[in-house]
This record gives sequence, structure tokens and C-alpha cells, in this order.
Amino acid sequence: MQMPDGLPTEIDLSRPSAARVYDYFLGGAHNFDIDRQLAEQIAAMTPNLPATMRAGREFLRRAVRVLLDAGVDQFLDIGSGIPTVGNVHEVAQAANPKARVIYVDIDPVAVAHSRELLAGNELTGVIHADLREPGRILAEARRLALLDFDRPLGILLAGVVHFVPDTYRPADILATLRAAAAPGSHLVISHSTFEDQPQEMLDAQRLSARTATEISLRSRAEITGFFGDWTILDPGVVHMELWRPDSPSEVAADAQRFGAFGGVARNDRPAD
Repeated sequence: MQMPDGLPTEIDLSRPSAARVYDYFLGGAHNFDIDRQLAEQIAAMTPNLPATMRAGREFLRRAVRVLLDAGVDQFLDIGSGIPTVGNVHEVAQAANPKARVIYVDIDPVAVAHSRELLAGNELTGVIHADLREPGRILAEARRLALLDFDRPLGILLAGVVHFVPDTYRPADILATLRAAAAPGSHLVISHSTFEDQPQEMLDAQRLSARTATEISLRSRAEITGFFGDWTILDPGVVHMELWRPDSPSEVAADAQRFGAFGGVARNDRPAD
């Protein structure tokens, strides 16, 4: 298959990509026919899915602003996806021009477009890596020398942990990331769930098996466990739209319709 200009030749355009499907739902331009076909099939089963994707992005933006207010000025965004309007570095650097961000993604298209978008921004970096290799992510982040791991860090895992099946021990992966973060660091997670969901939503989620990154739906209790012994901030692990909305009027009566929980926790352990 002929590759579009500027994209890595190893990209498999015969199989849809979760990152590119997500980009399509957010109104992005970095997706292909194979991705749009799957996206339309999913949307036919769950018409509110594009709104769900946007709700996830809005949750992330609110969480980043909360971290900025807490004095966090550096972020490790794992599973960042393909660049769209309102990325973490745009939100962070609008409030603090010195904020630093490293983006991490497994998808070569997401990485290629991120590097293109961020060219010339010396306070950002991009790593092509898999969440299932947290040690490698941390090593490469240190090699880039953009983040100071002796200072509070924002670890962002928005809509990515559910792509790690239980066989890869996601709790251990999260523990490795938490152990590398200094006191005062924050962990942001949003994660798809089977709780409070109609059957058609569950069926649509299972279509992710057609991508290289199948979704594992988990309970609120399982998702809460990923924060370990860190202090979970109010209002806890809740449906994304309920997490510190900008205005109560923005919260619909059926906030559970988005099928994902979100939460933020802080590392209150004393320094060694």
C-alpha cells in the first residue's frame, strides 16, 4: 500500500489503529479509510461515542489545570495519541510558558505527527514507546532531560490503561511509574468501564479487538486500585463528566453514558 508522505513505512494500513480512530472521533485529519470504516461501525452502534471521546479530552484538560494550580509544571503524557487542538502542552504552556511536556505513544502515526507539530518547541519531547514497558519510558524520558524526576511530576494516563490486558499486570506497571515520581506528583487516569453501561456500549467496545490494542473494561474498584497508596483527590474516581466540571450546568443527568471513570491522585509520601 502506498504510504502518505512523511509517515513511517512500517505503519500497517491494513488494520485500524485505536489512536487514529480516536483522532477521527475528535475531528482530526490524521486517519485513514480503514480507521474511518471501523469508527463509523462503532458510531452506528453507539451514536454518543464522539461525545464520549470529547468528554475524555475535556476531563484531561480540567485535570491538567488542577495540577497547574497545584504547582506542577512538568508532565509525562503516556498514550497521548495523535495531536489535536487543546493538547496538554497547549493547556499547560498557556498557563505557564515554562511548562514541560513529554508525549509517549505506541502508534507510529501519532509519534510522527507529534514530532511534526512540536518541531521548534524546546519544552516538549516525544517518545515512541509502549505503556507495557514503563522502565523504558522512564529511561527515555530521563535521556531527553526535559523532566526533573526529583520535582513533582504530572503522570497522565488518559484513556490508555484499558488497552493493557490483565496478562501484562497493569497494576505493576502503574506501581513502577508511581515509584519514579517525587512527593507532590500527581497521577491522572481515565479508563473505560462495564459498570452502568448498556449492552450496545459493551458490544461496541468489543469491536476494539479489530485493532492492535483491544480494550479491557474494568470496574471502579479495579481502576481505583491503579492509584495505589496515593491520595485520591475529591470527588474521587467518578464518571468523567462528574470530575470537577467547569459548571454544574455542563453535567448531564446521565453522566454514566460516557462509559468511563476518571480520577486524580497525589503522592503524599514523605521524601526519602
